[in-house]
Amino acid sequence: SFMIDPWFIDNLVCPIDHSPLRFEGSSLVSNAGRRYPVVEGVPVMLVERPDQTLWVAEASLSHTDDRRDEFADPLALNTVGVDPDQRDGIRRAFAQGNNKVDPVVSYIISHTCGIAYKHLVGHLQHYPIPELRLPPGEGKRLLDIGCNWGRWSVAAARNGYETVGIDPSLGAVLAARRVAAQLGVNCRHVVGDARFLPFRENGFDTVFSYSVLQHFPKDDVRTTLSSVNRILAPGGTCMVQMPNFLGIRCLQHQFRRRFREATGFQVRYWSLSELTAAFEAAIGPSKPSVDCFFGLGLQSADKPLMPSHLRIITGISDILRALSHHFPPLIQVADSVYIESTKR
Repeated sequence: SFMIDPWFIDNLVCPIDHSPLRFEGSSLVSNAGRRYPVVEGVPVMLVERPDQTLWVAEASLSHTDDRRDEFADPLALNTVGVDPDQRDGIRRAFAQGNNKVDPVVSYIISHTCGIAYKHLVGHLQHYPIPELRLPPGEGKRLLDIGCNWGRWSVAAARNGYETVGIDPSLGAVLAARRVAAQLGVNCRHVVGDARFLPFRENGFDTVFSYSVLQHFPKDDVRTTLSSVNRILAPGGTCMVQMPNFLGIRCLQHQFRRRFREATGFQVRYWSLSELTAAFEAAIGPSKPSVDCFFGLGLQSADKPLMPSHLRIITGISDILRALSHHFPPLIQVADSVYIESTKR
């Protein structure tokens, strides 16, 4: 038997009935006897449902079923969305060792940071850690929803937050743990579903999420926000990045899609008033601010990784964002916005 971080026993609850958990064998067990496996020290708190937000949740659940198989993949690559050739590339890189960047991250970079990062797949030279637009953490607890390989979790931990990342992909979460260890930052990681957050009530001061809820059907976003409200301390802050229906690039994408309803993992576009209303109803007073223009996810901290034309676009986006502080109507055509809410 192995030890589990005692923090998990104190702070995790059953995602279904929110009852406390005990550690038994290699699982966390609820009062009702529901079992949640712990894989390499990572609690897998997924709920078996037909309507998972992302197929990786199913893959993560099936990986825990066969985790005692001696041939089971220790990297859980079946849960990170890479094709067979990429899997081989990742395994080769791990076998060679001495990697500046975790090979899993190098191959999933365009899934996590957006299509502007496609040219880096397989040969990323350093981690793109963005700037977190939150005040210094000073030991406050922050939950990063949809953390994937953990770039925002690292940014939060470096900014003084006691950080927990949650994601439905076991392989991404295992990569996040390796990245945090490699960069020397303290983060905890959980595999779970944003709609059924497995944390005790009022347990976090701050909830953050980037490039995640935009992929959910709108009802699932509302379910997630009520789940966030339960785990957020009164007066706590929730900051979530979302796409703006009227953004210049967003309109282009919708036009290409002929303004059809989104399906699967496609982005759902919200108007600013619709976003503000949804967040206010679930959490409390909410206000939008500009994240970026001309795309979803362009971060100025990543300019050194970008080809010259994207560097220029990101630079113009930064200028427009600065202008939006003095000329608020500019937010109407921003592509990516943050909604910041304070819990009542």
